[in-house]
Amino acid sequence: MLGETGVDCRVCDDIDVLIGELRDGAGFAVITEEALSKSDLRPLKNWIDGQPEWSDFPFVLLTQRGGGLERNPAAARHLETLGNVTFLERPFHPTTLVSLAQAALRGRRRQYEARARLETLRASEANLEERVQARTKELELAQEALRQSQKMEAMGTLTGGVAHDFNNLLTPILGTLDILQRRIVGERETRLITGALQSAERAKTLVQRLLAFARRQPLQTKSVDLADLVRGMADLVASTSGPRVAVRVDIPPRLPAVRTDPHQLEMAILNLAVNARDAMPEGGVLTLSASEETISGDEHDDLQPGRYIRLQVADTGTGMDEETLSRAIEPFFSTKGVGQGTGLGLSMVHGLAAQLGGSMRISSKFGVGTRIDLWLPLSGNGITAPEDNVAHSETRHFGAVLLVDDEPLIRMSTADILTDLGYSVTEAGSAEEALQLVEGGFAPDVLITDHLMPGLTGTQLAGRIRDQLPKTIVLIISGYAEVDGIAADVPRLTKPFRESDLARMLQSITKGAVTFPQA
Repeated sequence: MLGETGVDCRVCDDIDVLIGELRDGAGFAVITEEALSKSDLRPLKNWIDGQPEWSDFPFVLLTQRGGGLERNPAAARHLETLGNVTFLERPFHPTTLVSLAQAALRGRRRQYEARARLETLRASEANLEERVQARTKELELAQEALRQSQKMEAMGTLTGGVAHDFNNLLTPILGTLDILQRRIVGERETRLITGALQSAERAKTLVQRLLAFARRQPLQTKSVDLADLVRGMADLVASTSGPRVAVRVDIPPRLPAVRTDPHQLEMAILNLAVNARDAMPEGGVLTLSASEETISGDEHDDLQPGRYIRLQVADTGTGMDEETLSRAIEPFFSTKGVGQGTGLGLSMVHGLAAQLGGSMRISSKFGVGTRIDLWLPLSGNGITAPEDNVAHSETRHFGAVLLVDDEPLIRMSTADILTDLGYSVTEAGSAEEALQLVEGGFAPDVLITDHLMPGLTGTQLAGRIRDQLPKTIVLIISGYAEVDGIAADVPRLTKPFRESDLARMLQSITKGAVTFPQA
């Protein structure tokens, strides 16, 4: 009957054959009640229960008593087993069976359509979920980068403040030791003073590393041929690294010049070489390489678009795990034993790169090695010749100096140095006190003033005094290399300084009048 209506029918001799047809995609099934009563229905029940959520396979069950419970007590059991079942009592008219078959096929077709819509929806949801996860990951990374940036900024501010305080303490120590060294001639006393000076210089170097991390170290920048600088350091790096480390230099000969402080950059490279050596106790390869790179768009969040030289220092050492890598540039963080490192090497390099307008990145894999990338901005000028150092002069100086500093120890030691150099010194503990002296008729030849003081800053004080005494020469002393409010061309001396540093600066600026910008 069904075949005559165009329905493709298959006859199944038992339940197992029926299940096979169901799995192959049958549209509906017609089963006799007798077949159910003679078969183990558990496999069929398992298949029906295991249908996907979109499927509810239709059955037509041929019975002798219909589907009513009053006439056919087994109907409830068949309904529980088959689920989506329609009862057809025999004998039946052929059109009734055909009608039920067509209804079952329509219902099954709608189930497949629902499956297609469900799969499309799921694909859309999966795509949306992937996009949400990707955006969430981007947001988490951005938030982590912001937290890291804020943390490093806070640590930089704290470190810079501590370094400034140390500079204020070291300045009178160095100045007093210099004076004692010049005046005491006993061998034992001289040896003790020399030892104290050496310790103070080591402390000065430590403070400079702190300032480097805080991006406030004094820099003497110039156009530098990086290829020449690195090649010139190759022997020093090799001797520092030891015989078990092979040092390779891979730098093109005609790289554009970079704007940097060559001394500080050499120290940075040496620090990186020492770190690499310590990471290769069994030996390995240390590679110094460089290339020109153009940064555009948002390739690097911490770099402005432009042309850079990318300096790489790579080793084949032990590498770092993720936790160590995340803290690598924190000041005083070190994986070395007590007394084997300050934990300031990478901090200093990171601060130097940022202060130069560049950046530093660390890539490391535990057990494989570490690579440090430094981006240094190109110089706008050609290579400059090395500057001649102003030699320390033993010539006695004469003139009146107005010395202004709110720190009594610094003011006292600086006054002693100036007196030792031959100057007549008048001290003032504040800008207001200095102005009172000038307004009272005192006309100094040189004004030496601290910059950061309560009330007026040193720059503001200098401007006020230059209004009244245009010929007065100005020297500003600061604990930081870069301070807001001080013009770049104003002579300045960075704390802590030695007697020779102050003498050299005064010898330089007193050769001619200094044009001081109005505050």
